[in-house]
Amino acid sequence: MRRYRENICFLKKYVDLRKRGLLLFFLFLMVFLGIFLLYHVPMGAFAYPAGICCIFGILYYIGDFQRMYRRHWQMCQFLKIWENLGERLPEAEDVLEEDYQELVRFLLRQRQQMEEEMSRNQAEMEEYYTTWVHQIKTPIASMRLNLQNEDSDFSRLIFEDLFRIEQYVDMVLCYLRLDGNSTDYLFREYELDDIIRQAVKKYAGQFIRRKISLNYETVKERVLTDEKWLLFVLEQVLSNALKYTEDGGSIAILFEQSTLIIRDTGIGIAPEDLPRIFERGYTGYNGRNDKRASGLGLYLCRRICQNLGHTIAVDSVLGEGTAVRIGLDHRNLEVE
Repeated sequence: MRRYRENICFLKKYVDLRKRGLLLFFLFLMVFLGIFLLYHVPMGAFAYPAGICCIFGILYYIGDFQRMYRRHWQMCQFLKIWENLGERLPEAEDVLEEDYQELVRFLLRQRQQMEEEMSRNQAEMEEYYTTWVHQIKTPIASMRLNLQNEDSDFSRLIFEDLFRIEQYVDMVLCYLRLDGNSTDYLFREYELDDIIRQAVKKYAGQFIRRKISLNYETVKERVLTDEKWLLFVLEQVLSNALKYTEDGGSIAILFEQSTLIIRDTGIGIAPEDLPRIFERGYTGYNGRNDKRASGLGLYLCRRICQNLGHTIAVDSVLGEGTAVRIGLDHRNLEVE
């Protein structure tokens, strides 16, 4: 049906393009008809040559239509394939087509130059911030080491702030590498419990200090994934769960039907915010109340899950809690 509509549209454009030639042809026929009538020539003497001219005219326009349609189809195919398009254009038939083709080649060269410049800028920016991240981690590690020698409420508070800074630094590095050439995905089968324990261990201090109970039993499942990137997703989800769960609450981690579920008893998410929580920079009602929210955590989680072949979804009831579901089905992946 779509192809039929496109053909009808092209036919209308063709008639509009050739209407001057058609009008001129019929004008000549009318001129000859008028002259024959003035000289009282029998109509048969006009009808036969006029019919022959019409037949030849129809054959000419049918062939011309087919030729132009083939060229139109070729151009449509070329537009879908930008690489080396300038060298694959059909041979120009007149000066005007040559001008148009030269314009296309010029635009392609401009586009290639812009892409190369953007690629260089992206590589330079990624290199700079990667260096910055590694440099900033040195004083962070030093501060962490110094704080370990103290045990007071103030030191624990500073330690948590330092932990949050380190988390934001890792988020910046992840954001830069998400679509870069340095994204090092390594798909293997991993014990899911090992990855979960790493994420939980990172936040163990907050669980203890805030008296938030953790309901977790070993799932004893192997998943095909990239350990580093899936761990980043789990850490972000746990971070959100802890951030929006009040002291004395609980967080549960369970596995059902190839889906890892992280459920909390936090403040929940407003229904109007749920459709947009995976958008970049969107913080919603909770984020506006919590000035520390960046709106990048769940966005990165969704992008990473897409790259890993996983799924992520969120269910929430305002005032009751939130459940994040990470689908770990790996039928479309292959082990390296």
